Amino acid sequence: TFMRMKEDHMRNGQLKPAYNIQASTERQYIVDYTLGQKTTDTSLLKDHIDDFIASYGHAPECLTADAGYGSEENYGYLEQFGIKSFVKYGYFDKEQKEKNPGNPFHPDYLHYDQTSDTYTCPMGQTMSYTGDKTRRTANGYLQTHRLYKAQNCSGCPLRGPCHKAAGDRVIQRSPNLVRYKQRARELLASEEGIEKRRQRWQVEAVFGNIKQNKGFRRFLLRGLDKVTTEFGLVALAHNLQRLSTGH
Repeated sequence: TFMRMKEDHMRNGQLKPAYNIQASTERQYIVDYTLGQKTTDTSLLKDHIDDFIASYGHAPECLTADAGYGSEENYGYLEQFGIKSFVKYGYFDKEQKEKNPGNPFHPDYLHYDQTSDTYTCPMGQTMSYTGDKTRRTANGYLQTHRLYKAQNCSGCPLRGPCHKAAGDRVIQRSPNLVRYKQRARELLASEEGIEKRRQRWQVEAVFGNIKQNKGFRRFLLRGLDKVTTEFGLVALAHNLQRLSTGH
């Protein structure tokens, strides 16, 4: 698949044929790897976990990953297999840096009343449930959003920063994603979660060693089966070197 590469010598965002490598590591040993033909990491996690389970006969006990993997589909999949996941969502880091809550107009920061199933906008106006909206992701996952609509946004002094669309504001909320993100927030903020995040660099160190120290920056073969075998040899060489030298 044509992808935008980090190594862009022409500095014009050129596309190059590439594979998206996924790797699981433990103490900088590669314990599993898969190659994908999709540009986003989000859509490759399920296949990677399936491959791990097929190789070891069980799911990993826990998983640490960056925000590129934080989606409703992935959170639900990890929960299904009982995997304790320390996976960030899109703006987790921004939340940690801000002393005060982020954008007060963002749906995540609007007050929700579970009893009446309503949200309250920053002006104190009730936003009531009006129906559901469903969509399928690129992987075929069916996602359901509940829609909540404000009563009357006409003449509201906060309309500009709140929303710019015509008519009254409508927000979309996925109950599953709200729950998953709350759980992820609790795990990532725990002592164990902080320690896991500190170790997140280890997988990047593995790729750095393979690309920089070993000079492996492009495949010599073509076709998914062949390049999967080719990277397997690279992973084996990496692990053997680490076993023999400790680095």
